Amino acid sequence: MPNAKDLSRLGQKVAAAHGWPAAKAFKAYIWSEADQARIARCAADLLTVFPTGPGTFAPLCAALAVQLDRSLDAPVHVVAGTLRLDGTPVLDFPAGTAEYSALEEDRRGHAWIMIGAHIVDPAIFRLAYSADGPAELSRHVLSVFGPDKAVYADQWRRTARLGLTYEPHRVLSAPEVDRLMGAAYQLIAARST
Repeated sequence: MPNAKDLSRLGQKVAAAHGWPAAKAFKAYIWSEADQARIARCAADLLTVFPTGPGTFAPLCAALAVQLDRSLDAPVHVVAGTLRLDGTPVLDFPAGTAEYSALEEDRRGHAWIMIGAHIVDPAIFRLAYSADGPAELSRHVLSVFGPDKAVYADQWRRTARLGLTYEPHRVLSAPEVDRLMGAAYQLIAARST
């Protein structure tokens, strides 16, 4: 379970990518019911137009982060790292990776959104329900959450109770998120044609 020390380390990563004022806002934020409703609405709107499949998960995360940043008065950051199930890495971010790209994302690590000490993961269920996803992730998600879920949103400290460990390695910079947004626009445009 993440603790205050983990949150402090993540705050340092936020500061490295976006500056100390962003890190202070990140650590101080607590979401409200209104924020949770906005998150759900933004996610539902985006998921209806966003394609599925390999190469879509990091752009989906970036697109939702940008939409949430516009909709909430909250510190929204895209984080890249390792997703573990009951301590075993299923989406392992390679140590020492200097930049996060959409092409590496599908098999080398995972991306999610941090809003303060809260996780919003728009890709975990799509990946788990897809034929391309890791089998152990599919089994875990189906046994813990069931079918037909859209977005996982929870307090970071509660994720371990569900067998999930989100291990942040990097907070993506604005240019990295912009590049992923470019990929997101291309994916949405390709789907609509």
